[in-house]
Amino acid sequence: MVAVYHMQMEYSKQMAILDHWRAGIFFALALAAIAYAASVNSAGAYPEAATITQGVSSFKELSDKFTAIAQKKGGVYAYAVLRSAELPGGTDLHLLGHVVGDELYKQKGVEGIADCTQEFRNACSHTIVIGTLQEYGASEQALSLIDESCKQAPGGSGAYTMCYHGLGHGVFAYFGYDLEKTADFCRRMGTAAYHNEQYTQCVGGAIMELMGGGGHDPELWQAARGRYLTEDPLSPCNSGVVPEETKLFCYIYLTPELFVRAGTNLGRPDPGVFPQAFAFCDAVPEARDREACYGGFGKEFVPLAAARDIRGIDQMSDTAYQKVANWCMLAGAPDGKKACIEQALEAVFWGGENDPTASLRFCGVVPSSVQESCYGRLADNIQRYTAGERRMELCRELPPPFHAACTSGAPVDHE
Repeated sequence: MVAVYHMQMEYSKQMAILDHWRAGIFFALALAAIAYAASVNSAGAYPEAATITQGVSSFKELSDKFTAIAQKKGGVYAYAVLRSAELPGGTDLHLLGHVVGDELYKQKGVEGIADCTQEFRNACSHTIVIGTLQEYGASEQALSLIDESCKQAPGGSGAYTMCYHGLGHGVFAYFGYDLEKTADFCRRMGTAAYHNEQYTQCVGGAIMELMGGGGHDPELWQAARGRYLTEDPLSPCNSGVVPEETKLFCYIYLTPELFVRAGTNLGRPDPGVFPQAFAFCDAVPEARDREACYGGFGKEFVPLAAARDIRGIDQMSDTAYQKVANWCMLAGAPDGKKACIEQALEAVFWGGENDPTASLRFCGVVPSSVQESCYGRLADNIQRYTAGERRMELCRELPPPFHAACTSGAPVDHE
C-alpha cells in the first residue's frame, strides 16, 4: 500500500539517517500544546482539525488518524482537514498528503486525480500515479494511464512534469531500488515535446527516494544505499549508474545526503555546518551540474525556514526569507550563492502556484550581490508559467532592467 510504504519510509529515514525530532517527549509536548490551542480556536467546518493531534505522540499515530478520517469520510474531506489543522512545526505535510492520497486512490482509482489540488507539493497527484503503477505494473497500459493522469494534475504548466517526479519515488521501489532498471523505465516516458523532462524528473524522484526512503523494503533500500552511495559524497551522481542527461536532477536532490556527510541532523540542521555541506559541491566538474548541487540547498532551505509547513510558503515573513538568503550566502563560491538563491526562488514561486508577490518580496530582501540573479530567475519563471495580461502585470513589478525581456519572452540575461 502506498500509505504503508510512505509511513515506513519515514521511520526508516528516522532510524537509518537521522535522530528525528518527531520521536520522544518533544513531539508529545508539541502535539499537546497545539491540540489545546486548536480546541480553543476550532474552525467549525472540519471539527477533526481541532482534535487531530489529541492523544498522539508520534508521526505514525498522526498519520493513522488521517487514514481513519479518509476511510470514514473520503479522501477529499481528509485533505480539507489537513489543510486547516494546526500541526506542530516540522510535520512532514507532503508525507501526510501521500497518506491521504493512498486512500483516495483506493476509493476512486486513477480518476481521483480530478479531486487533487497542487497543495502539499502536489502530494495527491503524486500518490495517484504511484498507485496506478502499483496496480498495472510496468506495462504500456500503465504508461498511458500515468500520462493521462499527469496531464490532469492540478496547477499550472509545471504540474504535468512534476507529477513524474512523484512517480519516480514509486518506480524506484517497484524495481527493488535498482537505479538502472528505474532509469530505463523512466526513459520510456520522455517525449520530445517536453524535452524528455518526464524522464529526468522521474529519475530525480528516484534519487530523492534513495536519499531518504526505503520503507517499502528497508533491507533492499539499505542494500541499494550501500551499492550506490560510496565514500565519495557526490555518489551516485558522478558515477556511470546515473545517465548523463539526468545528472542535473541527481545533484539537485543530493542535498540531504550532503547534510548528513557534513555531520548535521536533518530534523534540526545546524547552520554552522552548512559551509562544509556546500563545499562538497566544489568538486563537481561540470559547471551546470555544480550549480545544480549548490541550488539543491536553496530548495531545502525554504521549507526549513518555514518549519516544514509547506502550506504557507508564500506567506512566510520577510525575516524568514532573509534567513534563507543568509544560509545561501554560506556557500563559499559566488556561483554557489547565486545557484542557491535561484533555486530558493523556484521553491517560493513554485511554478506560479504560489502568490507571486511572495517571490517579489523574496528577491527584495536578498543581498545585493545576488539580487540581480534572483530577479532574473523570477523573470524566467514568469515567462514560463504565466501568459497574457497576467504576465504583463507581473513583469511590470520587476525592476526596470528586466521589463523588456520579461514581457517579450526573450531569454533574460542575469549572469
